[in-house]
Amino acid sequence: MVTIKDIATNSGYSPATVSRLLKGDKSLSITEETKHKIIQTALGLGYDRSKIKTTLEKILFIFWIDETEEFEDIYFHNLKTSLVKYAELNSMDMSTLTKEDSFDSIPDDIGGVVAVGRFTKLQVQELHRRCPNGVILEINPEPDLFDTVKPDTDRMTQKAIDFFLQKKYEKIGFIGGGFLDPETNTFKQDTREYTFRMQLEKFGILDESLIFAQGPFTVQQGYVLAKQLLQHPGSLPKAILIASDTLAVGVLQAFNEENIQVPQQIELISINDNDIAKYISPPLSTFRIDADEIAKTAIDSLVDQILYPRKTTKTVLLNSEFIERRSFQL
Repeated sequence: MVTIKDIATNSGYSPATVSRLLKGDKSLSITEETKHKIIQTALGLGYDRSKIKTTLEKILFIFWIDETEEFEDIYFHNLKTSLVKYAELNSMDMSTLTKEDSFDSIPDDIGGVVAVGRFTKLQVQELHRRCPNGVILEINPEPDLFDTVKPDTDRMTQKAIDFFLQKKYEKIGFIGGGFLDPETNTFKQDTREYTFRMQLEKFGILDESLIFAQGPFTVQQGYVLAKQLLQHPGSLPKAILIASDTLAVGVLQAFNEENIQVPQQIELISINDNDIAKYISPPLSTFRIDADEIAKTAIDSLVDQILYPRKTTKTVLLNSEFIERRSFQL
């Protein structure tokens, strides 16, 4: 067990100074250099970071998400809540910047950033000039500048297709949205759709007429795309992969209006496992994107950059758990 005396001996400062710093004594007057040396020594010896009560760094959470998107997708709300929790556990003082603000309002004393949203390359470059330590969640247009943490939705897509193939389904549909490119303000193909196409083409069962993917990831868009699928002149697919639970809610609304029975006529797998997935009818079988683990990984990555500076950035892909409910059963 690491003691105050161990930290004092190895850092070159008195036990009293070390103790007051680690206990968060606000009356203690020391330089930032001294503070960082003591903390780095403590952590290097294996001292529990959660026991350090002084504020170690000021960090900024850049929440570049529209209010309507946050309302539609509870995932973003959960992500923001978890980031606050893990920042506090790591003795970080976190403030938030939203799309209503500007990068000019970023404080000069920020030690690191965690960002989520749609950013242009120029925005990320500007952010890196202001603060070199950072993590971007989901889509990172400049992965050489900041670490990236994101769910492995490509792997989820592959696993969903594997599940369908295990049941000998060959007529498989896809309903998804697009990625809104901030450089052009147009929707681009999402990686889930790309992976879906590549996988079905590999097995020789790709049917372009059963792919409906465009626009935002909203309930209304899911409804519209499902209506388009139901107007398809051929027979309905046996199974559909839906790119998000939010879209799936709209899909089920459209199916209900047309008396399409799930899972009797069509089986569905979705992605996200939002809270609503278990309560709609039928409850959704879906891949759980763990917002809490994404937030924890992002804060851990930021701590690593601050305490142990490096020139190489990292990209972390998080796997998922398949939650089996009534819309699809193995």
